[in-house]
Amino acid sequence: MSTWRRLALFAGVLVAVFAVALGVAAVTVPDSAVDSWQQRARDSHQEMSGGHDSGDDHAAAYNGAPAEILDGTVLSRDGYTLGPVRAPSTVDRPGELRFTITTAGGEPVRDYVRTHDKDLHLIVVRSDGSHFRHVHPVFDASSGEWALPWRWEAAGSYRVFADFTPDTGSGVVLARTVDVAGAVTPVPVSPRTADHVDGFDVTLTGVPAVGHDTRLAITVTRAGAPVTGLQPYLGAFGHLVALREGDLAYLHVHPEGAEPQVGQTSGPCVDFNTRAPSAGRYLLYFDFQVDGVVRTATFVTDAGVD
Repeated sequence: MSTWRRLALFAGVLVAVFAVALGVAAVTVPDSAVDSWQQRARDSHQEMSGGHDSGDDHAAAYNGAPAEILDGTVLSRDGYTLGPVRAPSTVDRPGELRFTITTAGGEPVRDYVRTHDKDLHLIVVRSDGSHFRHVHPVFDASSGEWALPWRWEAAGSYRVFADFTPDTGSGVVLARTVDVAGAVTPVPVSPRTADHVDGFDVTLTGVPAVGHDTRLAITVTRAGAPVTGLQPYLGAFGHLVALREGDLAYLHVHPEGAEPQVGQTSGPCVDFNTRAPSAGRYLLYFDFQVDGVVRTATFVTDAGVD
């Protein structure tokens, strides 16, 4: 018997109890009050049963549809799983970070579709949004394992994102948490639309919105002059990763314009289209390349509903 049916039965029992009590209650309680109690019991029964006997249907409507699973919040989806991440367990200990993507049958995925110039993008960031890294491990086709040299700069709980496209489906983003031993000093997160990186000033214009695409423009200058020497990086003149504060849900952010040609440069502005899944605070990481060196600017912005 469902929970709603049991509650409805309980309400019915209350009606019967009130009826039995009339012989005693009538001495000191007016008939109008007794009638009111009985009516409230019947109303409660009607409300809990949704106006009919299908308590299970009412419960289903109450619980609602399953919430959407956002990228970067699960380690398994669409038949693919991000296996255990093996990495140094403490700070400043050199080693390797290794992992395998497996199919539903437990077999390593060996065939990938190249996206943004790479077969797999690895994003690593601490839970407070600090110590962001966007790297590209090396794939061992014989074992199906990805690996790269690794050293943690600070202790804490980290989210490791694997962003890839298997040859049999569309893009998938999986994530696992890795804990690094040691004392943790959290970094406060507050809104910022400008960053200074290695002599470059990088500014963000625009705010992500819920429910529709919005334009984000990122401008790079140096010593007050516009930088027009942005070089192609990962198939665009810049790459943007957006994460939702709290659960670090991963947003796909797409650059506007045609894919640049080899040797082509651009700047000072790079445009992106983005859409926020909910109102809240978002962490944005912009990778750009000048003179063969990739740098990362960090922004924090609040998305709202227009």
